[in-house]
Amino acid sequence: MQSAIRIEWLFSLCCAIPMNQIRLGLKENWRQFSILVIINAFVGGMVGLERSILPEIGVTEFEIAAKTAILSFIVVFGIVKAVTNYYTGALANKLGRRKLLIIGWMIGLPVPLILMFANHWNWVILANVLLGINQGLTWSSTVVMKIDLVGEKQRGLAMGINESAGYLAVGLLAFFTGWIAHEYGLRPYPFYLGLGLAIMGLLGSVFLVRDTRKHVNLETKSSSISRLQNVFLETSIKHRNLGSVTQAGLVNNLNDGMMWGIFPILLASKGFGIMEIGTIAAVYPTVWGICQLFTGAMADFFSKKKLLVLGMLLQGAALFLLVMADSKSSLILISTVLGIGTALVYPTFLAAIAENTHPMDRANSIGVFRLWRDLGYAVGAILTGIIADLVNVEASINSIAGLTILSGLVILTRMK
Repeated sequence: MQSAIRIEWLFSLCCAIPMNQIRLGLKENWRQFSILVIINAFVGGMVGLERSILPEIGVTEFEIAAKTAILSFIVVFGIVKAVTNYYTGALANKLGRRKLLIIGWMIGLPVPLILMFANHWNWVILANVLLGINQGLTWSSTVVMKIDLVGEKQRGLAMGINESAGYLAVGLLAFFTGWIAHEYGLRPYPFYLGLGLAIMGLLGSVFLVRDTRKHVNLETKSSSISRLQNVFLETSIKHRNLGSVTQAGLVNNLNDGMMWGIFPILLASKGFGIMEIGTIAAVYPTVWGICQLFTGAMADFFSKKKLLVLGMLLQGAALFLLVMADSKSSLILISTVLGIGTALVYPTFLAAIAENTHPMDRANSIGVFRLWRDLGYAVGAILTGIIADLVNVEASINSIAGLTILSGLVILTRMK
């Protein structure tokens, strides 16, 4: 009995939130918010493990020539993560955010080990099934919990910090895995980083994170937003603002899936080595991550519609330019522009969803949005792989660039 009391006391001390006092706001919940930021950095790092080296592993170790076959791991990852996002949103109010976060880390724990010792491409596919579930449960949970904590005033800033931590970790891990692969080989050493991240993420979620359902109940008392009649349909397409954001989210991750799978292949075709590919591939998510600290706060003060349109148009223009660039410096500069464009839209997506939904609908609506957004990984990998095999890599990138610009125009004409 005494040991149980001591554990509860330590748990309360780490979280620094009195059991009988629930308040909304970033300042009021900064300790718990900070813990979730660190946890989400671990989540992003798990994806960064694969960012610069997995396509190369497919080519050199498994001798896979077809682009569609190499990108199969992204297709599986995108579909599984998308479906998991939906169920995370649907179950968040029933089971609690913290439980889903812990389950996500338990499922992600074997991923680095499988990637280390896989002797067939099917094992890589299995690892990405588990990684998709891990990302859907953990990232969705941390997103919803941060929105729960801060209330109405600072959602953009909260999402900027959250997404910044996640995608900065993606970029850093992409760089470090590329460097380790260059120095010590493609496997197993780069994946030791992932094992450490998974262990720390699980321990942090178990011992430091508290659920936020009471914060939702508090905000519900003061919310003036109407409940959605059909969360899935209205978030997907019927609601002008929610539908506009959702289609842009899908297209954004469609081009991100292309950057994950096709971009390293494009760089290899231009004569760059694995170390240079890792460095260039890390620029885009790193800039994306850092800039969200600023663009998230901008979403609290400026028109979300204008930020979304500008961000999608910048991404589309940058993708067109990537095909034409040949030097390392120009590719880094264009990747920087692409990162800024993505940073403008990513926290704004989530802030716009939260702004247009009732607190009791929020987790479910975010789950639906993230379902469609992360299906973009699968759509992007399939579409770019097919075009690359039928035509060439350059044509696949140009196609995605055009779709990205079209998505920005949809927001411009439809969103209020």
